[in-house]
Amino acid sequence: MRNRIVLAPMSGVTDMPFRQLAWRHGAGLVVTEMVASRELVNDTEQSWARLKTAGFNPHMVQLAGREAHWMAEGAKIAAAHGADIIDINMGCPAKKVIGGYSGSALMRDPDHALGLIEATVKAVDVPVTLKMRLGWDENSINAPEIAKRAQEAGVQLVTIHGRTRMQFYEGHADWDAIRAVRDVLTIPLVANGDVETVEDAHEILRRSGADAVMIGRGCQGRPWHAGVLAGADAPQPWEIADIAVEHYRMMLDFYGEAVGVRHARKHLGWYMERFAPSVSANDKAAIMTARDPREVSQRFHDALVAAADNTDAREAA
Repeated sequence: MRNRIVLAPMSGVTDMPFRQLAWRHGAGLVVTEMVASRELVNDTEQSWARLKTAGFNPHMVQLAGREAHWMAEGAKIAAAHGADIIDINMGCPAKKVIGGYSGSALMRDPDHALGLIEATVKAVDVPVTLKMRLGWDENSINAPEIAKRAQEAGVQLVTIHGRTRMQFYEGHADWDAIRAVRDVLTIPLVANGDVETVEDAHEILRRSGADAVMIGRGCQGRPWHAGVLAGADAPQPWEIADIAVEHYRMMLDFYGEAVGVRHARKHLGWYMERFAPSVSANDKAAIMTARDPREVSQRFHDALVAAADNTDAREAA
């Protein structure tokens, strides 16, 4: 880890192009989107796309699953194809994930979760890490117990999102509650949840006692932001349009034009929400629905440049 700011794994967000930009702009560590272990073993196209690296060092792959066998086999495949670190997902709150008894649903059965962790650790020679929440709900805050047992099983780093599963993303992450996990561990701890600013990063470290910070949703629409929290310079307003259009083109190259145009739309929306909030509804709709990449790129670039020009004019007034 080249600094203390980690880009969170976010399914449907931190794909290869996003991670490439985050790494280029100074993120300390980037993690793949969640890879379903059984789907990886079954050789699905999506799993292989999520597993790919672009020369990041280290290449950290997050695996999800509910059965020890598939997690172990998936970890072996990931390690054989370049993974330097395997991260176990026990934090995802999404209904489609917990409905399959994966992600944060594993926290409801610590013994089963530990069997899965042990199998993954034994399957590979690379370090295994764990990401989870405080617990399933406020009546079952068991992250300290699971973290301690995971450390004993050979896990080498733990990340805690300071919410329960039942909170989903509601309210504010409880940074103080993460300290209870710090108190039972000797391995590194990463704190996650509601980090937006440099001040947030310092405060979550202070209150949790963690060694590093993970940022997720705060990077949507600004893949460079993890690097900014680590001390890199933020892009100037006139640079943002070029970075955003580059991101769009990288997605088309990665997914192919037909799929890439659709996948990119949420990213275009995030960029405009952050940096061109005053774009008209008609112009935004044209950008979000157009299928010709050249038209999308031009309209998108023009909207961001116009917003930057307006910002400069206001500051000069």
